[in-house]
Amino acid sequence: MRIRVVDAFADRPFAGNPAGVCVLPDAVWPEDAWMQSVAAEMQHAETAFVKPGAGAEWALRWFTPVLEVDLCGHATLATAHVLRSDGLVTGKATFETRSGVLTATLDDHWITLDFPANRPAPTTTPDGLTDALGVGDAEVLEAGGLNDLFVVLADEAAVRALTPDLGRLKTIDRRGTIVTAVADASTPYDFVSRFFAPASGIPEDPVTGSAHTALAPYWAERLGRDELVGYQASARGGVVRVSSAGDRVHLKGQAITTLDGELLV
Repeated sequence: MRIRVVDAFADRPFAGNPAGVCVLPDAVWPEDAWMQSVAAEMQHAETAFVKPGAGAEWALRWFTPVLEVDLCGHATLATAHVLRSDGLVTGKATFETRSGVLTATLDDHWITLDFPANRPAPTTTPDGLTDALGVGDAEVLEAGGLNDLFVVLADEAAVRALTPDLGRLKTIDRRGTIVTAVADASTPYDFVSRFFAPASGIPEDPVTGSAHTALAPYWAERLGRDELVGYQASARGGVVRVSSAGDRVHLKGQAITTLDGELLV
């Protein structure tokens, strides 16, 4: 079975967020344990499995090295890129997923994902969160339906300087923690972010599309503009162009295939 590694939200190799992509040859899902084993073998934040769908053109699922997730942006973008490369889609792809029907619109160089918005809302700060992050006072919200915490810091430098205690962060009962701040005025970005999800098998995710479904509406309201540019300040880094549209968010990025191989089991 053919398997690809695609760097998503990247315009060059070895940047953005790598995802494994398996286009399944049959219309029936393989066993969950097999897909989980493949994802564990790949050791990327997510590996995507896609097959012909029923309620939409394609059916799509995502696995981290340790569990299946409800929503993943970068692996969806990577999947759309692979399907276009194989000549299986042109213009638009629709995917039935755990988060409903998602669409990817493809032009010559960019892919735009249409995802549900996850607007952050007030919440009680979990015990130990700020200590685990190594920050003092911070605005702490709940990231909509993502089961993520959403932490707002004073400036970009504070986000970039984070060295969280991942062991302590892993004990907090959430999928992950989004940390964000407004970008420095000297940069071409509107906001910056990082995403930590050790409980999901992802110490720090390089570029997190799903997190931007919360980042987009939050910063659109704060900055008074619907169209923004986010930069995820991980070691690899990546740019996500976002557009907030009511209960939907559009995420725009590029992708490049870095590995094309054969899965022998």
